[in-house]
Amino acid sequence: MQLKKRNMLRNKRFTPVQIIAMGFAAIILIGAFLLSLPIATIDGVKTPFIDCIFTSTSAVCVTGLVTVDTGTYWSYFGKTVIMLLIQIGGLGFMSFATLIALIAGKRITLKERLLIRESISLTSLQGIVRFARYILTFTFSIELIGALLLSIQFIPEFGLGKGIYYSIFHAVSAFCNAGFDLMGGYSSVTGYSGNALIILTLSALIIIGGLGFYVWDDLYNYKINRRLSLQTKVVISMSLFLIVFGFVMFFIFEYSNPATLKEMSMKDKLLSAFFASVSPRTAGFNSIDLAGMSMASVLLTIILMFIGGSPGSTAGGIKTSTAGVLLLTVMSVIKGREDTEVFRKKISKETVYKAFAVVVIALGLVFTVTILLTITESGAGVPFEQYLFEATSAFGTVGLTMGLTQKLTAIGKIIVAITMYAGRIGPLTLLVAIAIRSDNKTNSIKYPEGKILVG
Repeated sequence: MQLKKRNMLRNKRFTPVQIIAMGFAAIILIGAFLLSLPIATIDGVKTPFIDCIFTSTSAVCVTGLVTVDTGTYWSYFGKTVIMLLIQIGGLGFMSFATLIALIAGKRITLKERLLIRESISLTSLQGIVRFARYILTFTFSIELIGALLLSIQFIPEFGLGKGIYYSIFHAVSAFCNAGFDLMGGYSSVTGYSGNALIILTLSALIIIGGLGFYVWDDLYNYKINRRLSLQTKVVISMSLFLIVFGFVMFFIFEYSNPATLKEMSMKDKLLSAFFASVSPRTAGFNSIDLAGMSMASVLLTIILMFIGGSPGSTAGGIKTSTAGVLLLTVMSVIKGREDTEVFRKKISKETVYKAFAVVVIALGLVFTVTILLTITESGAGVPFEQYLFEATSAFGTVGLTMGLTQKLTAIGKIIVAITMYAGRIGPLTLLVAIAIRSDNKTNSIKYPEGKILVG
């Protein structure tokens, strides 16, 4: 009896969210150890552990911020470690553990199903293993198609072996919205700004990975169900709006900017403006010089990075559905409606409160990190917008930078690494924590209504 109680206490010690957070931390440490080995670098030298931790965190959190150039610093062993960390981080370590368990023929326990549910943002345990299988199959299929398309350019350019490796690496990085590249010189894909094959393939991988596995499953089953869920409708509507809006604004803002689009042909301008709209959601590739963008484009990029992708996807940020709920709530208030409504459906007050809480906490985190960076990195001599850009990019797990990442001090690297980790784990932790509290607590006390003037 005593042994049974001890086992029960041991099982209740950590919640699924805590286990997921610790799992990500463990993978980061393992990745940092592997990257610290001399075999991981081209020159065979041991990398400072702070840079290993930073790179591993950036890979697992599918961010893309780097303190050393990925293409020219790491050996193929190091690059492969980074690619595997990106894949595990993009899928979620529980989905990857499920893959190993399925290959080994191991039965998925109830506790493991709970962890999988939390890691991929589902509300039900029904069909969880089938959905995990679908995620793995869908991911590897899309990445394979992306790699085949990229190989059309990379194999003739780099040769067979290197071309195949580059194709696979960038397909994984793009689908997982990581933004790591192997082009060298911190150049990202600026050398391919006019290459429609590369830009459109990467854009497609970014968009597909950022929409979320639930949305694609819902779209696939449309021919059976003949209807789409409200989640899918909101996510697709918001994603299309942000892509089109960003594309038009970037094209207008940068059209006459000699540092970005002015000297390009019309085709290249359209490609670069489109990619500049897609990538901040939260991929981290860039085809134009970010430091040369106008201030309006910088602000627009910060907004897109903050919003990010969709729930249950490989992207970060506050998520499109969260931004959509707040936007719809504002529109309902303006129209004098009591409830938040969309597509003839009412959104619950609990969902609105959660969305508001996520945004407030995210803003608090970004502003706090920005202030800390202005203190710790004051010697970098960069304008304020670069600190805000870096903090937002880290929180949104984007990976875009205006050049501050390579100038970070040891303390700055730690701050940004923690921000990347919080951006990958924090919003999910918040949502689950709120859900648990609302499920397990009943507020039996009703207080009298008070009046507060707002606005």
